[in-house]
Order: sequence, then structure tokens, then C-alpha cells
Amino acid sequence: MFRLPKTMRAVGLYKYLPITDVNSLVDVEVALPSVQKSDVLVEVRATAANPFDTKQRAVKLNKEATPRILGWDGSGIVVSKGDNANLFNVGDEVFFTGEIMRSGSNAQYVAVNQYLVGQKPKNWTFEQAAAMPVTTLTTFEAIFDRLLLSEKDKGKTFWVINSAGGVGSVATQIGKNLGLKVIGTASRPETEAFTRKYGADIVLNHTQDLIPQLEANGLVDGVDFILVNYDPAPYWDSIIKAVKPQGKICMLVESSASVDISALKDKSLTLVYERMFTRVNYNTEDRSRQYDIFKNVSKWMEEGKLKCNMTKTLSPINAANLREAHKLIEDKKIFGKLVLSGF
Repeated sequence: MFRLPKTMRAVGLYKYLPITDVNSLVDVEVALPSVQKSDVLVEVRATAANPFDTKQRAVKLNKEATPRILGWDGSGIVVSKGDNANLFNVGDEVFFTGEIMRSGSNAQYVAVNQYLVGQKPKNWTFEQAAAMPVTTLTTFEAIFDRLLLSEKDKGKTFWVINSAGGVGSVATQIGKNLGLKVIGTASRPETEAFTRKYGADIVLNHTQDLIPQLEANGLVDGVDFILVNYDPAPYWDSIIKAVKPQGKICMLVESSASVDISALKDKSLTLVYERMFTRVNYNTEDRSRQYDIFKNVSKWMEEGKLKCNMTKTLSPINAANLREAHKLIEDKKIFGKLVLSGF
């Protein structure tokens, strides 16, 4: 058994401020989180920063009476668990995501429902493992549960819009594992190289007209599946033109402007959304599916079928470093995943 302290260090917020404000994220000392019956309590060794974190922290009028702790990507060691938590043992090395309404992984300890946890790949570091939970869970759900792709689709075309991010780099890898022809988008030499490294066969420049680029790469008839991992508004016309009749589109990001979905009718297109928090927030009957995904993810990682997309690390986990991480994300100066480790 682990001897647990009564309080822990964490990074939280009381006000929703610009990241340039030193009070946007602050160092705090708080009580350990309460452990529910199906939870495991994890001692955090590493946590990742995501665009989602920055959106949650974005400027708004709300104020918090107690510090709100962000972070939904992490890895560590199980140090305690609830009475009904039977999937993990104390001492297990794990990686995990979390629930948006609960305190997150920017803390020394975090309580997580066991269905949102996986065994850390044995041949991966805590930092590497922390980079992957949100992106892999989101991408597996998008590809297998929303687009319904499988090995039966081998040889078909899969276009990943914004392929140099965390989700994009997982999506290109899974696409290649399924035998798909993968198309990515990037605009800088380093992001193009990054997306090719993770499996893209073709990389389009998203700052230029995309349809002529698809045609120049032999895709005159369009593509079968599209994963939209960026604001769809500026790409909507190209998406509708590019997708084949009876094709499928999965969107991960809300649109900044209205788009005309009546354009889907002529081609009998399927349009779906993916949000990792849906099963958690609505306590769906298939909630355990996320635990099953983590089991597959961990196996693929150990076997080398999924490579880590971490590109930058910061240490220790504190307010100053998390402010830097959020700023890098907001300024779009990071691709892949940024991980912080150690208290």
C-alpha cells in the first residue's frame, strides 16, 4: 500500500484569463481528490497539454470558488482504488484520460473512472504514454465507431485534414495499418515531414486550393473517407466536392460558421461527429468500450503499430510551464504532442 498525503500540489485557475496573465494558471495546494467506487487514484508522473485545455481555459466571465484543475491526458501509478474498481491493481503503471466535470491530471494525484484507463505500454516511458490517451481514444472512436472502417476497406482513400496534430498523427498511422491510402494536410516543411513520418502517402498544402492538388495526385474521382480535425468552415466546399458518392465524413471540431448540410443529399453522404466525452457524459450502455479501446491501443503501442507523437517536453509540472505550454498551442507553434513531467 502507498502512504498518501492529505494534500497535493496542482496547477489550477480561479479566473478565465488570457494566457499572458500570470494568474491564468497558478500553483495551488489542494486536498487529494475523492475516489468514487469505480475509480482508481493515480499518482501522476506526466501530463500532456491539448488544444482542448486551452479552450476550457479561454477568457470568460465565470469565476471558480475553488481552483479548477485542467488536464485530461496523463500517466502514472495506481496508488488506491474504489470498492468496485476491479480492472487494475495498486502498483499498476497506467495511462488515462478523464472526465471534463472532474479535476484533471495537472496535479500530483487524479481520480479516474477505471474505464478511462489503460495499462501503460511496458516499453514506453511515462512521458511517451501521457502523450497518447486523448488522441488515440478520439481517433479510434472516429475511425472504428463513427466511420466504421475496417480491413475490408483496404485500398480506399482516407483524407485527414490537419494531419500534423496529435489526432492527425494517430489517424494517419491507423489508416496505414488498415491498408488505406492516406492523404494529409500541412503547410510548413517541418509539418509536412512530420505527417509523412506518421504514415501520410500524400500531403496537401492547406493554404492553397485543395481540389486541384487532389487531382494532381491522381484523385480525380475524389476520396472515400474524410476526417475533419480542424474548423470545417473554410474547407466545407472542398470537402463536399472531394468526397465520393456514398462517402463518409467525420468531424471532430465545431464549425466557426454555418455550413450547408443540404449539399450532402445529392451524393447520399454520411456525416458524423466524434466527441470523446460523449460516452462519459451520458453514461452510455457501451461505456466500457473505451476501456477495450485502451487495451487495443496499449497492445498496438507495445508491438510498434502505433508510434508516440510527442515532440516536446517540459519539466516540472507547474504553473509557469503549463502557461508556456498553453501559449505554444494557442500560437500554433507546436505540432504533435507537448508533455510535462514530474513535480
